[in-house]
Amino acid sequence: MGTARVAYEQWVWSRDRHSAPLSVSIGTSSDTSAMDPRGAYSADRAAALSGVPKSTVHYWARREILIPSVSAERVKLWSYSDLLALRIIAWLRATKTAPDGQAVPPTAMNAVRTALRELASIDLALWTEDGSPNVAVDRGGRIVLNANPSPEHPDGQAVLAAEALDLLRPLAIGRLVRGPDLVTPRPRLRIVPGKLAGAPHVHRTRIETEALAALQRRGLSLSKITALYPAIQTADIEDALDLEHELQPNLAQAA
Repeated sequence: MGTARVAYEQWVWSRDRHSAPLSVSIGTSSDTSAMDPRGAYSADRAAALSGVPKSTVHYWARREILIPSVSAERVKLWSYSDLLALRIIAWLRATKTAPDGQAVPPTAMNAVRTALRELASIDLALWTEDGSPNVAVDRGGRIVLNANPSPEHPDGQAVLAAEALDLLRPLAIGRLVRGPDLVTPRPRLRIVPGKLAGAPHVHRTRIETEALAALQRRGLSLSKITALYPAIQTADIEDALDLEHELQPNLAQAA
């Protein structure tokens, strides 16, 4: 049996058993084996959810800037932590504007690698249906935890007036990079790394937004979809369809 097939079957097994399928390889310059690789996303979904164009996701994988953590073989699968890493790289390497209006040049790759190493210390078990810690990255490449109201780095060092990007909130960097909230993408939806392989789903159910959108693409009306899922409300389905509609443009973006 091929390596790619093995990786895929382990991923499918993990979706059913909620287990961490394989080891993580965020970046190439440090040991990140301690990171919990929960969540499993194809390139399409990794791009759509992180907000980073699919072609860029693949380019960074080829250049070993960010190797997909769950499987780096032909069936490539990115983890939830990889979604955060994609956002880190995109933001740090972009030209930013300081509060005084001055342009801030892209952050050096050494600082980007520092951020990816610090990302490895975050415990994804803290993500639940009820919420998650706040996670941000500052312009120097330091990960900032609990950015509101008392930010600190993973080593406990306080952050004073950090200019940081909240990695979990909706993302917008220039024209190309745009992504949804990675915890509560809509009021009635959640993303939990250890549940349903990190797929967006209706809150406190196992109903994935992608499945609901697939029914709509097959021509089912909102009322017919609601009839198929009596345990949820029409508003839940509307949120799911709205999210999937938002994600579609990300798949067509070029690097």
